[in-house]
Amino acid sequence: MMQIQLTLADQQFSLVLAGQQIVKIFQQQQAIGFDNPRENYFEFKLDDQVIGLDTSAVVEQSLSLHINNQFVQQLTLPPIEKTKPKQGLLGLFALGFKIFKSAKVVKVALAGASVAGYAWLFTFEFALMLIACLVIHEYGHVRAMQYFGIKTKGIYLIPFVGGLAVSDDKITTRWQDVVISLMGPAFGLITSVMGVVLYYATEMEIFAGVAVLSALLNLFNLLPILPLDGGHVLKSISFSMRSWVGLSICILGVLFGLWLSYTFGLMLLVFFLFIGALEIAFEWRGRHYSHLLPLDKYGQGFSAVMYALVVAGHVAVMMHFADSENAILSLPMKILSS
Repeated sequence: MMQIQLTLADQQFSLVLAGQQIVKIFQQQQAIGFDNPRENYFEFKLDDQVIGLDTSAVVEQSLSLHINNQFVQQLTLPPIEKTKPKQGLLGLFALGFKIFKSAKVVKVALAGASVAGYAWLFTFEFALMLIACLVIHEYGHVRAMQYFGIKTKGIYLIPFVGGLAVSDDKITTRWQDVVISLMGPAFGLITSVMGVVLYYATEMEIFAGVAVLSALLNLFNLLPILPLDGGHVLKSISFSMRSWVGLSICILGVLFGLWLSYTFGLMLLVFFLFIGALEIAFEWRGRHYSHLLPLDKYGQGFSAVMYALVVAGHVAVMMHFADSENAILSLPMKILSS
């Protein structure tokens, strides 16, 4: 990735290039949309004029400037600044985890430890239900990654924490982040609905338990807090706006999480909030060289609607069992209503 600074009509522009392809244009730190009508030629609007940039000679530190499809001048570029993301604490964690998961036996060991741990805390039947919900949730993430052509390394179960879908490649757009994040809870919603159907077909309360447990776990995961799935959706939408707006909204999410953890005594959530705060800080620091293509206004609205529909689905499942005589089945809705 390379970054080029330009001044056009007394306004500062920053171009982020991969080879001869422009992947992002910033106007005074605000990402703007552009078109690519032909190879190595990019256009965007500025003060009712169409600005064209021909990047064919970028390697020779030269850039052709066009206005309204008319050649204006050949710009001599300053030395190209190669952008390299700064490595932080999360990068070290990621590297350590990559080394740790290199052995395939780790998957089996983690899965066994998860089942044993949950069975020790609750019951063996509950542990199996919980593991099934986690695996289906993470499988939704994996399927979304595969849809976008992102190589995956499978699902890892982390005892007393949850699960993790691991990929080999990085996402390239905010839209991918939204879809991948929502597909986990969406597959979880399918699990909940199937649990309701099987409950009425067999009258076995274990299926109702699966439905309620899946809804509760996935609804928790949809909280607008990083690094949870809901936090990733919030981050992708908000950081596609003005950068300071994205930062403000994500900080509000952290404050909401702190209030939630204090109200319900969720100490594990505090750990998630710490990791999420680091992710927000790195996202803010890297906003000028981020390779992720932002969502347009339509994408922002559509992502918000998708998020709301998945949340509503899980709440509906919990509400369905709110009046159940079984205290376990009615408990999630009592927690939500409080």
